[in-house]
Amino acid sequence: MKPDWLSDARLIPDEVMSYLRKIAVHAVLEKGYSPESVIDALGLSRSCIYDWLNRFKGGGYESLDTKKAPGATPVLTSDMDDWLKQTVLNSTPEDFGYDTHLWTCDLLATLLSNHVGVDVIGETVNHHLQKMGLSYQKPSYVAIEQDPVAVDRFINEEFPKIQRFANKIGADIGFEDESAVDLREHSGKTWGARGATPAVQVTGKRGRYNILSAVTAKGALNYHVTENRINSSEYILFLEQLLKGRSRPLILIVDRASFHRSKMVRKFIGHHRKQIRLHFLPSYSAERNPDEHVWEEIKDKHLGRQSIKNKHDLKKRLHSVLKSLQQRTGRVISFFHLPETQYASQ
Repeated sequence: MKPDWLSDARLIPDEVMSYLRKIAVHAVLEKGYSPESVIDALGLSRSCIYDWLNRFKGGGYESLDTKKAPGATPVLTSDMDDWLKQTVLNSTPEDFGYDTHLWTCDLLATLLSNHVGVDVIGETVNHHLQKMGLSYQKPSYVAIEQDPVAVDRFINEEFPKIQRFANKIGADIGFEDESAVDLREHSGKTWGARGATPAVQVTGKRGRYNILSAVTAKGALNYHVTENRINSSEYILFLEQLLKGRSRPLILIVDRASFHRSKMVRKFIGHHRKQIRLHFLPSYSAERNPDEHVWEEIKDKHLGRQSIKNKHDLKKRLHSVLKSLQQRTGRVISFFHLPETQYASQ
């Protein structure tokens, strides 16, 4: 059976066709073959060989290379790309009257149409954003109540003083936080038929545990799991657990939860002044606490994706995940090397 490319030269790859033209011209001009016999051997139209010979006269063998047709003129110009990038990096959809603070490609396509007069689809925007080094990612949420001046002062003035004092007395610096896990919390995605949301069977029972944890830049993790509400008494139990067997003083950086500042806790700290001290993060600055990422690790990446049957099962899995993370010091250290927590990595 004769190959299709013998009947249709358009099916011959460009690079191969370039060499065929050069061989044909070489056969005519250098070997003395007639143009008709050469083109007949190649099985191509007679007009081709004379066109190739004329091209050779004008530009030599290089003129016989296949010239690729120019692509379509880009819909988005470089100036539009710059505008798109600056819009994504320096503003939110709320600045343009939309009731959301998250950019999507479809939303940006609409914005381009309304403000620049260019109609493109979301996939085109996606391609241009990736080409400019941008990516679609989970944002870091910062409370609007946060005081940037207070945060800057803590990072550049207060925390360096804490570090110098810790070095002076030979103390470790830890970051502490609290959270809870619930049987009804779920995370993650799964595959399914398009247009039909996959159904996953989970328990409808209630069940909850509260957790206190503390991490250090050296990768240490301590935790306390309880069914009780976290109050001053429960917090002091955790502090006693942290102090047990310690040979070095501990400075804890904590948020401004009421039990951290309670009279009972202050009294405990006062009685153990040589062993432990508390310092406070600026208000509404959870993203500056490396210990916050413990919850993301155990809830979003583990427990929220598991098939947990009941409260007893939850407790068992919770301790397993925490113990596993406790042994992965490298992972805990990584919590101190994020853009918002890098200041505490030393």
